[in-house]
Amino acid sequence: MARMTSRGPVLGVAALYFLVPVAASLWFTIDGAGGISFDVYSKGLGSEGLTASLLRSVTVGLATVVLGLLLMVPTMVAVALRMPRLRRTVEILCMMPLVVPPIALVAGVATVLSWQQDLAATPLYGTFQALIDRDFPLILVIVYTVMSLPFLYRSLDAGLRGVDLRTLVEASRSLGASRVQTLWQVIVPNLRQAVMGGAVLSLAMVLGEYSVASVLGFEPFAVWMVNVGDSEAQLSVAAAMLSLLFTWGLLLLLTALAGGRSRKRSSKQQSSKQRNSSS
Repeated sequence: MARMTSRGPVLGVAALYFLVPVAASLWFTIDGAGGISFDVYSKGLGSEGLTASLLRSVTVGLATVVLGLLLMVPTMVAVALRMPRLRRTVEILCMMPLVVPPIALVAGVATVLSWQQDLAATPLYGTFQALIDRDFPLILVIVYTVMSLPFLYRSLDAGLRGVDLRTLVEASRSLGASRVQTLWQVIVPNLRQAVMGGAVLSLAMVLGEYSVASVLGFEPFAVWMVNVGDSEAQLSVAAAMLSLLFTWGLLLLLTALAGGRSRKRSSKQQSSKQRNSSS
């Protein structure tokens, strides 16, 4: 009872800290000259550049999540099974983006991209052009993948610590499954919640990132909001509210999917235990 009493004020302060800015932003967008109006939302959805920038951010975000998971899941599984001594090294490398400021990272990337004029007569020039394509900036995917490594590492590390990985792998290999089948059909389903958590954190980071895209000259959703805010403040805040709702909705959807699968799996395990005990 005492624990519930002490938890209430903390949750109340946390709710005020998060909800008051959201409520103030919402009121700013609907407070019109003639009273409450939602015109900024209806007009904002048809604004020039909003849909294109949002789709660009979502596409880059999904590509970042896929690339990050393809890089981190096999690496962490291999380290946990074969090279446990490298665990600390991998952790330090994955935490480095938290130490290096994004503006310093993008400054180095911009310096490398400036070499493309010197490589105009070489095959590498086409590679540089593909990296800075306006419709799908691959360079943002690479940089954001590096920046998302801390989120993916922490989430996957917590998931790996919660499963008996060696037993799962040995059982799968003894049944004739290949390494790829073991990874995809045995390990990944047991890491579903960890994968979903890392994916949501990475995607939220991409949708809200501004400095890297702005310095490199691209216009994803966050940069578009800042540019529009110079002339239409209400539209910029309304776009931020839509982005917040989109991120929350995606988080709830992925959480529901992961929770539903885990509940089904636990119910199956319980029913099998009951059948075994009855027999």
